[in-house]
Amino acid sequence: MELSSYTFVLLFLFTIAGDTVCANGIRPTKLFVFGDSYSDTGNNPKSLASSWKTPYGVTFPGKPAGRYSDGRVLTDFLAKFMGIKSPLPYQWRKYGQNRMQHGVNFAYGGTGVFDTGNLQPNMSTQIGYLQGLVKANVYTKRDLGSSLALVTISGNDYGAYTSSGGSEQGLSSFISQVVNQIGINIKRIHDMGVPRVLVSTLQPIGCLPRETIFSSYQQCNESRNSASSFHNQLLQQVVTGLNNSTRGSSFLTLDLFTTFNTVLKNKGDFTGSVKFDTPLRPCCESHKQWCFLWKFG
Repeated sequence: MELSSYTFVLLFLFTIAGDTVCANGIRPTKLFVFGDSYSDTGNNPKSLASSWKTPYGVTFPGKPAGRYSDGRVLTDFLAKFMGIKSPLPYQWRKYGQNRMQHGVNFAYGGTGVFDTGNLQPNMSTQIGYLQGLVKANVYTKRDLGSSLALVTISGNDYGAYTSSGGSEQGLSSFISQVVNQIGINIKRIHDMGVPRVLVSTLQPIGCLPRETIFSSYQQCNESRNSASSFHNQLLQQVVTGLNNSTRGSSFLTLDLFTTFNTVLKNKGDFTGSVKFDTPLRPCCESHKQWCFLWKFG
């Protein structure tokens, strides 16, 4: 079921309320999106991605449309908050030139900061796609100056690290590498001329169905959650450092860790939302990795 927009709207209001989202008093009119399934709105090919099959898209837009959720993803909520249409997925750019006025979504579900063993472009490559559009004069420096960037990280790098035989002893070092690269990436976006970059913290990955299945969906893996907390601590340090060097609030964090934990703790018991009696149990057993997103998307 779709997490009510109420929760996400509150999140955005507390995170980027008022003038914080503006640059030099100008409210952004374009949204550029980089990341993974938490923001992908249809970049992965229909022939390869499960996001084009049910149960995805049942709540919104009413049928599978490439989103790894039964409803809206972060891109859609942020675009609505900004008062613009959700930006066009990069793979459809040739068929929707008129829709590129709202920006472009470069996010691909399954990808990461680094290569994750999939065919999807990593975050550095995604940023290169925007640079290509600028070089092709699709967007001017003025266009970039009136834009906001959303960068999402859901932990695919860490899944790939574990799958490739990475050790627990080496995880902290790898987390540092991932976060350092995030810092390089978001600075690169800002240096291109995007005045505000919003980057998500990592959700409690120990609460994903692929972890809670071992306790029959009763308990989160606190060791994995500690890794999420370490990632977020380093990320906040990176963001603070970048803001200090730019003498402003050019870089903002979207606190998914606290938001997810709040929903899990309260079982979705918010005004206007559906209550989850067993919040750790996936909605669809055949899609254990992604059903947590489907349930909360």
